[in-house]
Amino acid sequence: MNKKLFPILSAFLLLFSLIEKGQATETYRPETSVAGFIQLPGSGRQVYNFNPGWRFFKGDIHGAESVDFDDRSWTIVSTPHTVELMPAEASGCRNYQGPAWYRKHFVLPAETKGKRVLIHFEAAMGKQVLYLNGKRIQEHVGGYLPFTLDLTTNGIQAGDSCLLAIFVDNSNDKSFPPGKPQYTLDFAYHGGIYRDVWMIAKSPVSITDPLDSQTVAGGGVFVHFDKISEKSAQVYVNTELQNDNQHTETVTVETTLTDADGKVIKRTSGKLSLKSGEKKIIRQQIEVKSPKLWSPDAPYLYKVQSRIKKGNQSIDGGITRIGIRLAEFRGKDGFWLNGKPFVQLVGANRHQDFAYVGNALPNSQQWRDAKRLRDAGCTIIRVAHYPQDPSFMDACDELGMFVIVATPGWQYWNKDVKFGELVHQNTREMIRRDRNHPSVLMWEPILNETRYPLDFALKALEITKEEFPYPGRPVAAADVHSAGVKEHYDVVYGWPGDDEKADKPEQCIFTREFGENVDDWYAHNNNNRASRSWGERPLLIQALSLAKSYDEMYRTTGQFIGGTQWHPFDHQRGYHPDPYWGGIYDAFRQKKYAYEMFRSQSPASLRHPLAECGPMVFIAHEMSQFSDKDVVIFSNCDSIRLSIYDGTKSWTQPVVHAKGHMPNAPVVFENVWDFWEARGYSYTQKNWQKVNMVAEGIINGKVVCTQKKMPSRRSTKLRLYADTQKVNLVADGSDFIVIVAEVTDDSGNVRRLAKENIVFTVEGEGQIIGDATIGANPRAIEFGSAPLLVRSTRKAGKIKVKAHVQFEGTQAPTAAELEFESVPAELPFCYDEKYCTSQETSSSTPKTGLSKDTTKGKVQLTEEERQRVLDEVERQQTEFGIEK
Repeated sequence: MNKKLFPILSAFLLLFSLIEKGQATETYRPETSVAGFIQLPGSGRQVYNFNPGWRFFKGDIHGAESVDFDDRSWTIVSTPHTVELMPAEASGCRNYQGPAWYRKHFVLPAETKGKRVLIHFEAAMGKQVLYLNGKRIQEHVGGYLPFTLDLTTNGIQAGDSCLLAIFVDNSNDKSFPPGKPQYTLDFAYHGGIYRDVWMIAKSPVSITDPLDSQTVAGGGVFVHFDKISEKSAQVYVNTELQNDNQHTETVTVETTLTDADGKVIKRTSGKLSLKSGEKKIIRQQIEVKSPKLWSPDAPYLYKVQSRIKKGNQSIDGGITRIGIRLAEFRGKDGFWLNGKPFVQLVGANRHQDFAYVGNALPNSQQWRDAKRLRDAGCTIIRVAHYPQDPSFMDACDELGMFVIVATPGWQYWNKDVKFGELVHQNTREMIRRDRNHPSVLMWEPILNETRYPLDFALKALEITKEEFPYPGRPVAAADVHSAGVKEHYDVVYGWPGDDEKADKPEQCIFTREFGENVDDWYAHNNNNRASRSWGERPLLIQALSLAKSYDEMYRTTGQFIGGTQWHPFDHQRGYHPDPYWGGIYDAFRQKKYAYEMFRSQSPASLRHPLAECGPMVFIAHEMSQFSDKDVVIFSNCDSIRLSIYDGTKSWTQPVVHAKGHMPNAPVVFENVWDFWEARGYSYTQKNWQKVNMVAEGIINGKVVCTQKKMPSRRSTKLRLYADTQKVNLVADGSDFIVIVAEVTDDSGNVRRLAKENIVFTVEGEGQIIGDATIGANPRAIEFGSAPLLVRSTRKAGKIKVKAHVQFEGTQAPTAAELEFESVPAELPFCYDEKYCTSQETSSSTPKTGLSKDTTKGKVQLTEEERQRVLDEVERQQTEFGIEK
């Protein structure tokens, strides 16, 4: 079901109702903003998906900008695109750094006649040079903020055939931020046009783009608030228009505030007269009675509809989603939201890195990442160390997570004056881009972990106030020991206990990165870092290590307000051969035990419209021959009852909720698991079904949640599932989802110790991302599972994924299939079909070196025959191996 046809709150309520009834099978379709606007039907503004139909070449090549250059041998790709697929473990500067080219042939649609047409790039990595029909038009530097190409001012008209050629280069370059060479960097400069590209057609008299306008505290639509309470709130909407016609124009600016259901709260309008080439701002005010205030638990979004009208005709416009909320940093009294103390802000940092594709995540995965973090109980995200994709910001608004937005930079300062100026320009642009998001709580306008001069720090702070000069502005945060910060900044980065010191700062204190315990900088061994492939014990040690650090976020006099974990997703790094394995998810977004620890800190009473919530219990134990005697359980209930062997043994322990500590401490049941005792049931008594653990979460004396675990037996079959987060795969040629193959026993228990390679094939309207050269297909089983990335084609339809073990045989795990459908893209495409006659390369045929039919010449048995053979083997093993 396409939820875009319904207001967002209706979708929230429906999904929540389904969750309550255990019927949450419906899907959710996030709304996509383009250059800050969600499309407003009938507004007069046209938006095209400009992602498909690019031809790509990795490297430099003479004459690639020319119209008559022969690019037929180049790969056809869709953006977001990475210059090179990489193994999921390819850390330590193994990714490509250097030049690359993109070329796109397109015809400007006839319906854009009379419009001003622009190509809007959300970001491309490094340096970019743009050529239009062979002519060098403009350059851009920096990898994390938007830039725009104006087709109209460069003489392109409706019906024209065009060639757009773009040179990109993600090589190290100290002249612009971040500046630091990748081989000394804690993340990677994955290259390419790695975010969305849109074509926007709008009236010559239109709302400006806030970045292109370069108006301080202006450009586009700027919404701010004052006098917020539960009784009323004042909403101010500043709209900047520009007249690109050759004569004076008079238009009406109509601003409509609606609730989440689309019901009009108030409509206001005003006339504006603009001379040719002139820009003006109109300021409008709306009062909201009894506003529904935005918060992490109830992220209510209103909509501001902007229409520019000539007479009764709408010629431009769009929708800006807003959340009305009052955030206050009260120093020693802590952080207050909507007139009430918030307790603690605890969450995580976020890099945009993903397995195989680097930074090239489609909007659906941006949304899924945000949801995964909200599922984990995060109420705040610090972006690391650059502005994130616009769709990630949109998702944080929807899901209820505050965001600290950071200017690009990490541990690097260039004394060249131009470098500092570029940092400040990035800061202005990120504020202009993100200022309307209710999720934005703080700006980080300085360079992370960098020694910079005092005048730089003071100018950076001044810019945050210049660009957002209204009450309730997001505050500026920086490290307490950096120049000028303790004396001037609104919030300081520090540590638990800093609020207890004699020389403590006056501001609220926040920990930007918690959880790290490295032995030394060179080795980077750490008990909070565990590859999911290492298995049960490392994952448990990681979870308990992070629990200790999480606990410290609640040590406060009130002035210390929380912190963000470093880092929730495993990712590649420039300076170390090992990936960062400290995530609570791996690079494919498979959960680790640490996720369950985070998740257990959300109140059992929480009823969130979209996130996973409510009472939970998780047994961090696999009941294997290598498992610890102690059993650790994560839960947000009052107490836990743990039973073993069908209730033969049972224990009950409280979940500790101590003031000044994490909300729900891990529960440890000591000396519960004994492999030899379990073996007695399974081996001698022939009663293996009795070997199980059941954990029951109890609140107010009642069991409210349960988990049952059994040790996995022999590997018998594969099982497939799609990690969609209830968001469908969109048929736009660039969207992808993660499909996971699990090895299970005959009862469906995951065989965590399985060691297989899984071969995947895809039929229908999907393509596999990656092949054997990067370890993608076949993919090795790790901790019981093997992930696959499946990308959509541009045609909606059925997709069938098949998985089998690489070396099949009579007793090998049986194959599995999964079928699902992609849904149509919402926006029209724009590319020249005759230059895109072949599909994007996908490496969907596995390069295994084996014949396609790996079962040829091998005995095939029915399930009944197979079971009889297994029974006979078991009988013989028992007879010859039983203890005397």
